[in-house]
Amino acid sequence: MASLPISNPHSDSQPPISTPAFRAFISRLSGTIRHGFSQRRPWLELLDRSSFARPDSLSEAASRIRKNFSYFRINYISLLALSLALSLISHPFSLLVLFSLLAAWLFLYSFRPSDQPVVVAGRTFSDREVLGILVVSTIVVVFLTSVGSVLISALLVGLSVVCAHGAFRMPEDLFLDEQEPLGSGFLSFLGGAASSAAAAAAASPAMSTRV
Repeated sequence: MASLPISNPHSDSQPPISTPAFRAFISRLSGTIRHGFSQRRPWLELLDRSSFARPDSLSEAASRIRKNFSYFRINYISLLALSLALSLISHPFSLLVLFSLLAAWLFLYSFRPSDQPVVVAGRTFSDREVLGILVVSTIVVVFLTSVGSVLISALLVGLSVVCAHGAFRMPEDLFLDEQEPLGSGFLSFLGGAASSAAAAAAASPAMSTRV
């Protein structure tokens, strides 16, 4: 008796996490973070007590903040990230909600192959429906729950520390002409990672343009 061939419907499909676009995004992101950390200034230089003095006016304080941000921008961004991390760690529910929301965006929309539709309870959702659900979920999470207040509070605390340091730290001893363009380091990873992911997605036949 001849055996019937059995095909595996999942044999030719890749899970979202293995798509070239996702791998390109992670590779670009990790490389940009490593490069950003390599450009940070020594923390002892940031905390040099002999370089602190009260500004004489608001215009001088604003000028100091601008110059210090140009020089210490990686350190300042690290402080903002630390403020966010500590705030989210102290609020595990908000951390879990944000992580789940990010995972949903990545694996249900951004890096999901177009030949793998989202099926829930036997109903197939189109890309437009998935996008609408994700947008509404993001608005609800950020603006109608405690997650938004946690993020805003953490950012305000981090910005207060950065602005206070920038206003009182005298920048006369800083070599500002050696700085890289403002679009380098951490500030470029979003655009660079997105462009790399888009290029990988265009080269992959399993990915198509979302509507």
